[in-house]
Amino acid sequence: MSRLQKVFEQLPAAFLARLREIVSEENYEAVLTTFAAPRATSFRVNTLRAETRAVVRALEAAGLTLHPAPWKDDAFWVAPAERAALLASAPYREEQIYVQNLASMAPAWVLAPAPGERVLDLAAAPGSKTLQMACRMHNEGEIAAVEVVKGRFFKLRANLEAQGATNVRTFLQDGTRVWRYRPEHFDRVLLDAPCSTEGRFHLSDPASYTYWSPRKIKEMARKQRRLLFSAVQCLKPGGVLVYATCSFAPEENEAILDKTLRTFGDALHLEPLGLDLPAMQPPLAQWQGKSFRHNLSEARRLLPTDVMEGFFLAKIRKVRTTLRGAG
Repeated sequence: MSRLQKVFEQLPAAFLARLREIVSEENYEAVLTTFAAPRATSFRVNTLRAETRAVVRALEAAGLTLHPAPWKDDAFWVAPAERAALLASAPYREEQIYVQNLASMAPAWVLAPAPGERVLDLAAAPGSKTLQMACRMHNEGEIAAVEVVKGRFFKLRANLEAQGATNVRTFLQDGTRVWRYRPEHFDRVLLDAPCSTEGRFHLSDPASYTYWSPRKIKEMARKQRRLLFSAVQCLKPGGVLVYATCSFAPEENEAILDKTLRTFGDALHLEPLGLDLPAMQPPLAQWQGKSFRHNLSEARRLLPTDVMEGFFLAKIRKVRTTLRGAG
């Protein structure tokens, strides 16, 4: 049985029908095959504990073939057959590398926090992007990492401690309420929102798609709207916010952005991501017969490949206060 046949046999038919409307015709079959193809393992160097060149030398000496990410100089991937060797390597055991999908690295890369800034990670667990930002900031400045689920919160704290991130304060809190305590407090805000995780579907992991349903998409969209409202209100005028999901669903992506832009009007401005990858697709202008009111063309859908999972990214600049009349 071919990979495509397996995909059509195992993934929900309603999901596949929706995907055909979302992904361009020329990319549709290529995207489907990624749900069954072996995936590369990507990682980044934990520059809080090690220097990139030294880690590369150690991994190559261990017999690994590293493929660099052209847009991020401390990120690499190895072929599926080398995953076990990577996880058995000394740099991995010594917390000098952090296994993270390349697509998952894109939101923090686009946000580009600088040393000394105040940064909010509004749905932080398990801490991959929080740690990536701490590396970029050289542990200077302040990151507030918020997580509402207790089990995930403690995993977040353990990851931060193990990886040596010392400029992060963790908060077990509902992210939708944070803006009430820290209105317009942060220079940058990252919201990698809880989502239906469609971009991470893979036949090798039935749990990744077993619980998918249109109802779940609606449930996630309700949470995302409230979280993005809070994220905007936490952001200083002049600051930057990155909204991301690992879902294809327009209800979780374009529709959320459109609603937020309608809520805050010209106080927000979508900006180019500054990231150019081969498997990027512009956002949809309409979905299921309904056009979006705002120009969302600067956002991008990252299509999955044999190296990267699927993602959606938008970069928002706040040009003036949004607090007046908020409630």
